[in-house]
Amino acid sequence: MKVMTVVVYVDGLSQPSNPGTGTYGFVIYEGTKRLAEGEGLAGYDVTSNFAEYAALVEALKKLKELRVGGDVLVRSDSKLLVGQMSEGWKVKGGVYVEKLKEAKDLSRDFGSIDFEWIPREDNAEADLLTRSAYERFRR
Repeated sequence: MKVMTVVVYVDGLSQPSNPGTGTYGFVIYEGTKRLAEGEGLAGYDVTSNFAEYAALVEALKKLKELRVGGDVLVRSDSKLLVGQMSEGWKVKGGVYVEKLKEAKDLSRDFGSIDFEWIPREDNAEADLLTRSAYERFRR
């Protein structure tokens, strides 16, 4: 039996400025089967980096809730998130650092977890959820 990699798309935004109202969205697939999706408020007066990490944290929590094990591939249009989670980019500080630490802690619960940067247009589903959440939570 072949074990499929679970693919997670994450996105976050902060509008109308950065910092601003931060929202996130994520979509989880196993093969072509959509396992879950989520969207929500990352916070008010937060940066887009904070919102990106909120998306990752919430997606990883959902994976744990679904009892998904094995290999996980996270795709994001945030070069910062991908670089810091997988390529050893330095963390200079910022309000998102606690979310980054939480994401790293949650990442340890999976067989393997890889991160891949994708262009924004390849992250359309998570982006749509993020924008939908913004419409609900904007001030």
